[in-house]
Amino acid sequence: MTAVDDQPETGERRPRRNRRESRFGTVYTTLTAWLSRPLADFHLVLALTGLLTSIGIVMVLSASSVASVDPATGAGVYSQFKKHLVFVGTGAIVFWIALRMPIKRVRALSSVAVLICLAMLALVLTPLGAASGGAQRWFVIGGFSVQPVEFAKVALALWGAHVLVTKYQVLHQWRHLLVPVVPVALLMFALVMAQPNLSGTITLGVVLASLLWFAGAPKRLFAVLLAGGVSAAVVLALTASYRASRVLSFLSPGTGSSDAGYQALQAKYALADGGLFGKGLGQGPSKWAYLPNVQNDFIFAVIGEELGFIGCVVVIGLFVGLVIVGLRIATRNLDPWIRIVAGTLTVFTVSQAGINIGYVVGLLPVTGVTLPLISAGGTSIWVTMFLMGLLANAARHEPESVAALRSQGPGKFGRLLRLPAPEVYRPPAKRRGSGRASTPRGARPSARRTRSAQPVQRRRAAPDYGRRSTRRGTT
Repeated sequence: MTAVDDQPETGERRPRRNRRESRFGTVYTTLTAWLSRPLADFHLVLALTGLLTSIGIVMVLSASSVASVDPATGAGVYSQFKKHLVFVGTGAIVFWIALRMPIKRVRALSSVAVLICLAMLALVLTPLGAASGGAQRWFVIGGFSVQPVEFAKVALALWGAHVLVTKYQVLHQWRHLLVPVVPVALLMFALVMAQPNLSGTITLGVVLASLLWFAGAPKRLFAVLLAGGVSAAVVLALTASYRASRVLSFLSPGTGSSDAGYQALQAKYALADGGLFGKGLGQGPSKWAYLPNVQNDFIFAVIGEELGFIGCVVVIGLFVGLVIVGLRIATRNLDPWIRIVAGTLTVFTVSQAGINIGYVVGLLPVTGVTLPLISAGGTSIWVTMFLMGLLANAARHEPESVAALRSQGPGKFGRLLRLPAPEVYRPPAKRRGSGRASTPRGARPSARRTRSAQPVQRRRAAPDYGRRSTRRGTT
C-alpha cells in the first residue's frame, strides 16, 4: 500500500481526535467562563449547602429509624427524624439571617459574642448544665440540648479576626500577635476540658491555628503550637481511662473491648459490606443495634454501607468543593476581616468533616466530632448553617459581586431572599508611624507594600475596585 493510499485512513482519524479535543476545550471554556462570573461563588455556596443538607436529611431518616423506637416513651420510627427536621428548618432561618446581616454589624457584635460564650462555658459547669455519660456539656431547654462550645467556636473566629485586623500594622511584634487572642483561646480550652470535651478542644485549636495562619503569623509559631497541641493531647489521653481506651483501640484495632473499639470495628464492617454501589438506601443492617449512635458520629459508615464507595466519594467531593469555594472567597475579597473569617470558617468546617471521616475509616482515634450538615444534631446544625450563611454573605462582598449587584440589581436569589445590596469596601486610613506589619495570607500584592513607599504610590497600591465599578455601572 502506498503513502497515497494511507491518506483516507489518517484523514478519518484526525477529525475524531480534533472533535474530542474541541469538546474538552468547549467544556473547559464554559466552566471557566461560568466561574469567572461575579456571583459564581455565592451560587456554589448555596448549592453545596443544599446538597449536603439534603443528603443529611435522607441519611438521618435511614439511620435513626430503628433507634427512634422506644416503647417506654411511645416514640415512633420518625421521632428523631422529626426532631432533625425541626433543627434543619430553624437552621435555614439562621442561614438566612447570617446571609442578610451587614458584615460591619457581625464584626461589631463579635466582642459581645465572645463574652457571652465564655459565660455560657462557665455556667454549663454549674448545676444549670445537664450531665450525661460522665460529661457536663449541655443546657437542656424545652427538651432540646444546646452545647455552648459550638457557639464558642464561631465567636472565637469572628472576634479573633477582628482583633488581628485591628492590630494589622503591629502584628510583626509577638505580643500584639498573640495577645489577647491566644489567652482568651486558652481560657476557652480550659473551660471546655473541664466538661470534659476533648473533641471540642481540638476543633477550638483548629480555629485558633487557622486565625493565626490567615493573619500571616510566622511559620515557626505553628511548629510550637503543633508540639504543644500534641503534648497536651497525649497528657489528656493518659489522664482519663475512657480516652486512653480509645487510643489503645486505635493502636491495636480489633483487639479492644471498649465501646470505642467496638464502634470503630463495626464502622469498618459497614464500609466493607457496602462495596462499590452499596446495599441500597435503607437496607443497611448496621442501624439494627450493630453500630451504636449511628445517626450522629458514625453516619458516614451508613453512607458507605447503603450508598457504597460511590456515595462516599460524592460526599467527600462536596466537602472538597467547599474547600475550593471557601478559599476562593477568601482570596477574592478586599476586606482583610472577610478574608480571615472566610478562610478560618472554611478550614474549621472541612476539618470537622475530615476528623469524622478519618475516625470512621480507621485513620484517627474516635473523638465524637459530627459530620457537618449530615449528622443528626441540634446545635451543630445551627452553627454550621450560620457559618454557611456567613460564607455566602462574604461571597456577595467580592468586588465584582458588589459592582454587579449595585449596578444590575439583586438578581433572582436576591429578590427571593430579600437580600440588601452589599456595602462597598473602603480601606481605613493608614496611621503614620505604626511600623511594618505582617502580610495576611491571601492578600493582594499591593498589600505587601511597606511604610517606606511614597504617599502617591501607596494610594495607587490599594484602589477601591468595588466603588469604581459601582460608579461606572450606575445611572
